[in-house]
Amino acid sequence: MNITFSERSQKFQAGIFAVLNEKKMELEKAGKTIYNLSVGTPDFKTAPHIMEAVSAAAQDPENYKYALTDRPFLKEAVRGFYQRRFGVELADDEIMTINGSQEGMAHIALALCNPGDTVLVPNPGYPIFSIGPELCDAKAVTYDLKSENNYLIDFSSIPDETADQAKYILVSYPLNPVCAVADDSFYNELIAWARKHQVIVIHDNAYSDIIYGGRTGKSFLSYDGAMEVGVEFYSLSKSYNMTGCRTSLVLGNRDIVKTFSNVRSQFDYGMFLPLQYGIAAALNGPQDSVKKQCMDYEERMKTLCGGLREIGWDVPDSKGTMFVWAKLPKGYENSSAFTMELMERSGVIVTPGASFGSLGEGYIRMALVLPPQKMREAVAAIRDCGILG
Repeated sequence: MNITFSERSQKFQAGIFAVLNEKKMELEKAGKTIYNLSVGTPDFKTAPHIMEAVSAAAQDPENYKYALTDRPFLKEAVRGFYQRRFGVELADDEIMTINGSQEGMAHIALALCNPGDTVLVPNPGYPIFSIGPELCDAKAVTYDLKSENNYLIDFSSIPDETADQAKYILVSYPLNPVCAVADDSFYNELIAWARKHQVIVIHDNAYSDIIYGGRTGKSFLSYDGAMEVGVEFYSLSKSYNMTGCRTSLVLGNRDIVKTFSNVRSQFDYGMFLPLQYGIAAALNGPQDSVKKQCMDYEERMKTLCGGLREIGWDVPDSKGTMFVWAKLPKGYENSSAFTMELMERSGVIVTPGASFGSLGEGYIRMALVLPPQKMREAVAAIRDCGILG
């Protein structure tokens, strides 16, 4: 049978993580010790009170029916959390759940864009930021993020014609992979720019609880005018170690929330009710473990970055996220080639920067998913393999 596939499907090949995993298994079979710093899956445990809430709800047969809606207890928990954590007042119709921010980013253009519409996305940036609009037949146009500007958007570099054509701009700070954070003046400028050009803002707030140097992560919605121009994605995956649960929220402009919810209702029947109880438990419960976890990530970051600097690789400290962004050592220019050589020689697996866009070339990303002692071992393995010269 001659099977033909959509042109859209041919744009997407095996992801870099599948390629790295295949090589990892090959090295493990050969007896190589592996330090996997590639995939950002937290190794911390989910808090017991969250697991207990999910488990208890899973014992009720009624909770296995279609949820259809986000329950009042969940929305009450979200409202209370956003008020306590960010000082943001939300109404029920400004809140909706999604099955993970990855899924939400893949589908929100269905609610906002017609085929061919322009969406502005960061370069470097997380891949789904660009892939999502393309899956929905919109056109992803990148804006450049440069180290000399601390990886903040230079709004003057976006031509007025491009800005006026854009339906939405995807913004995310702290930003994976470049580990940059934004200050108050940036968000005020973003909102003013969005109003001027009539561009919706989609803010991915996945890492506001993993931010270093004594800073406090904020919400885009806490700035004047934000509710008028956009929405925020808030994920429980990294803050509460619930990656497999796929629990995220879309919050903000009620018209966007309503329209996006209507679109999603065509292919989804609501979040599994035990997970709604899990979200409520996470947001209503003690936050001590979230703060402690951030401190632990910072210790790992300083151990890794400081250790690499000691052995001759000038890697700056991360400002936020559970990652480190590093320029390739002297003598290397191709991030994919360096990644494979580093893995083969040292057993340390990183992610090539080119996976995050053209401006990621020349860099690699490392995930803070090993405890300090293992980080020290990884640094020693890099030192001993001789790749730094």
